[in-house]
Amino acid sequence: MKNSTPDKKVNSSLRLFSLILFLCVAYSFTYGQQTGASASLKNFMDNRFGLFIHWGPVSLRGTEIGWSRDREVPKDDYDSLYKEFNPVLYDADAWVSLAKEAGMKYLTITTRHHDGFCIWPTKYTDYNISNTPYKKDILKPLSEACKKYGIKLCFYYSILDWHHPDYPIHSAYDTTLDPHANMGRYILFMKDQLRELITNYNPYMLWFDGQWEKPWTDEMGKELYNYVKGLKPDIITNNRLGKEMAATNNKKIDVLKMIGDYDTPEQVVGRLNMELPWESCFTLGQQWAWKPNDKISSLSNCLSILSKTAGSNGNLLLNVGPMPDGRIEMRQAKRLKEIGRWLEENGAAIYSTKGGPFPPTGSFATTRKGNKIYIHVLEPDLSTLSLPLIPERKINRAYTMSGERLSVTTGEESFTIKLSSEKHQLQYIVILELDGDAETIPIIQ
Repeated sequence: MKNSTPDKKVNSSLRLFSLILFLCVAYSFTYGQQTGASASLKNFMDNRFGLFIHWGPVSLRGTEIGWSRDREVPKDDYDSLYKEFNPVLYDADAWVSLAKEAGMKYLTITTRHHDGFCIWPTKYTDYNISNTPYKKDILKPLSEACKKYGIKLCFYYSILDWHHPDYPIHSAYDTTLDPHANMGRYILFMKDQLRELITNYNPYMLWFDGQWEKPWTDEMGKELYNYVKGLKPDIITNNRLGKEMAATNNKKIDVLKMIGDYDTPEQVVGRLNMELPWESCFTLGQQWAWKPNDKISSLSNCLSILSKTAGSNGNLLLNVGPMPDGRIEMRQAKRLKEIGRWLEENGAAIYSTKGGPFPPTGSFATTRKGNKIYIHVLEPDLSTLSLPLIPERKINRAYTMSGERLSVTTGEESFTIKLSSEKHQLQYIVILELDGDAETIPIIQ
């Protein structure tokens, strides 16, 4: 009989080699996923400014999307609006070129809000755009326009759906649980739709919402987070898959409980945070969906929010609500273009910057990049500005974005800048050039 010991050694060596190779490939794949997601998130935060769009059949009534159902608009009436929805003047190119002109880098649209209506021809519910008089897909031309203008396409998707029979709550104002609903089937429905959205349109980011109601749990959120990451490892999601978020009360959140990649304070500028990525969403009018004669935020207020957000190290997602015919109202478009003109001159103080080193106040905000600190002077009539000394850094020179040189007086604990003598109608930028890196300076209170 032939001795089998050498063959065993060879087989053992091959098995060991195969195991090592498998572990190396697995590690490489996992590391690639992590670094890909991390790179996407950094790129997302460098963008600093995006367009939010809340839109659907509710624009026919001019009331709030989702929340006016079963209140200002009777439930049956609201749920039938899609039969009249025919936005024949919808022009995706016009929307995205407006976002580009406004200086925005990404666009987030409500693919499905709490009312359950889907603006794409989904296979998984009849309550969608293909069953309206309009019939055509909203998302496909939007995707093509975003590619054309270099704008990142992102999707809002509601966790809750008051219209769907398997979601246990059917009204914002009646939390009675439907005994015939089935959360297991409902989660499969959501997974099918999310796979459809990711496969057909390849979004850069998913903006979830509606996770606060009792039927939804953090365990469900973790499952859905892992599901979408499995479909597209480098996709970004906000933290509204779980209960832990800053939202309107701007609370300090427990990062370990957060489900998602970044935090989402709402209608308030987030707190200064150099560790956790975040994005504040604001609406340009008084409600998220289109409202006739809605009060539009002033240009100075919009710019102040933008500067304070960047100065606190966050992104701004600014919302418009298109009209029933598909157009973005002229007043809203005008305001966005005005923001864009300001950014043409001052964008260096917003894009790819870090917040700080000084926390924003009512008078100023600061951002930084390289050896420069950008001071956003929010009160253009100020004559001087005093700030605490910057540790281990010397100010080599100070000047405005237009090139006007400014004098700086240094005291024992602070320095004072004599501000621009030019007449400024809006906030403007003062640049401090330092003798070293500005990005590594600790926050100065």
